[in-house]
Amino acid sequence: MLNKKQILIIGDVITFAILTYIGFASHGETDMALLPRMGAIFFPILLGWFLLAPWFGLFDENVTTTHQNLLLRAPLAMLFVAPLASIIRSAWLGSSALPTFTFVLGATNAVGIYIWRWFYYKLSNRNK
Repeated sequence: MLNKKQILIIGDVITFAILTYIGFASHGETDMALLPRMGAIFFPILLGWFLLAPWFGLFDENVTTTHQNLLLRAPLAMLFVAPLASIIRSAWLGSSALPTFTFVLGATNAVGIYIWRWFYYKLSNRNK
């Protein structure tokens, strides 16, 4: 049986995978040959998230089960995660970190992770 932290981690990974796919699909790029390009943003966003999210308490049960903390911390963390992921991606690909890309990456992932964490919050508090 998975504990709550493991559920959060698995949910975060799935959320970022879905958001990455949606991002590419919004540009009409869904071919499986694009998996390496998808990985070039998926893995940096995961790395950034799992490096920074613990600093915001996003795996602490006291934080994840309080709506006010959820509302503020997950999107706030993404404010720092997106630029880090964009820089990691740029270094990996040998390209520049575009501000517009970084903003869209941060905004869409902030909304996506908030929705997932809100769903988790609702499920974890339904029996209380």
